[in-house]
Amino acid sequence: MKRTTLALLICTLPLMSQMARADIIDDAIGNIQQAISDAYKPNSDHVYHDDRDDSDNADDNRQQDTTRSRQYDDRYRQLEDRHHQLDDRQRQLDQERRQLDDEERRLQDEYDR
Repeated sequence: MKRTTLALLICTLPLMSQMARADIIDDAIGNIQQAISDAYKPNSDHVYHDDRDDSDNADDNRQQDTTRSRQYDDRYRQLEDRHHQLDDRQRQLDQERRQLDDEERRLQDEYDR
């Protein structure tokens, strides 16, 4: 019995180490694919940035950031304005609906008399 258990153990050890190697290789391939994917995405947060930019590039980056910030603020204001316009229009429609309901009730009252 001891020999069978020992033989079984010896046979399963290489299989387990092969599975472990396969997992390690699979993880490595996944990491490489992720790194390649991140490197080629233009708007990714994981893009490599060279900290050795000279002052001209740093100024350009600041100007681009400022421009993006202004564009964002402008778009946000436009969206807020549109929300306000839609809210005002909804109030008008609600008021018109109430008026129509009132007229319908009056008409029904007159007809019922």
